[in-house]
Amino acid sequence: MRLARHLIASVALLLAAGHAAAQGHGMWVSYRDAYRAMVVFEKYGGPKNLIQSEMQVAPRDRDGGGEALQLTLTGKSTQLNLPLDPTGRTSLPLLKAAYDENAVLVLSGKDREFVVRSRVSIMVRRDGVYDVAELRQACEQALGYARYVDRSFGGRQCVGVRFVFPKKADANVRVRKAQGDEIALPVGEGVAFQGDADAAFPIVSYRFTAERVQLVTSRAPLAIVPLFE
Repeated sequence: MRLARHLIASVALLLAAGHAAAQGHGMWVSYRDAYRAMVVFEKYGGPKNLIQSEMQVAPRDRDGGGEALQLTLTGKSTQLNLPLDPTGRTSLPLLKAAYDENAVLVLSGKDREFVVRSRVSIMVRRDGVYDVAELRQACEQALGYARYVDRSFGGRQCVGVRFVFPKKADANVRVRKAQGDEIALPVGEGVAFQGDADAAFPIVSYRFTAERVQLVTSRAPLAIVPLFE
């Protein structure tokens, strides 16, 4: 499958949750480590107005029993629940107090090991209408950041985008041509980001062409992921 050969711009800065915390917390990740990984995007000086960076939580055991997972930031003076979207992503607050007291991130579930990754995606528009020229620009911004953190991206190019929708959702992305005609793109199934284990998300992919068109979504996607080759 051609899409399987695409490299998705989901800059994966892995932090292993390999230390057993006391008081029955189970397995944990150092907030300082997660903070250091996520602050790289904040300090990046290149164009990034069309992209965002979020932290993704990935349990090491793939048999989660289907339960909803919850991430908690806990420390001496910090207790904060961080909601996870269906792809496991959340916005990590950059808190000096939590950093200074070496707070930890804990995932719900008994002794559950997990890793966290920095994931870069394209901003979702509220109106559901995307100019392909702007999507290409956003992809280039993501590629610029990927090259900033990993030199191996130097020879790769932006080839398209991937719309990721909620499971069992009516995923619909249409190509709107200049004259107003619309053509629906095919819907597949796959992972949201490279390296994910859960492949059950509805996926709609679009490869860039020279044609000046818009992409129109019937509902907001969970993520828009840039594709590199």
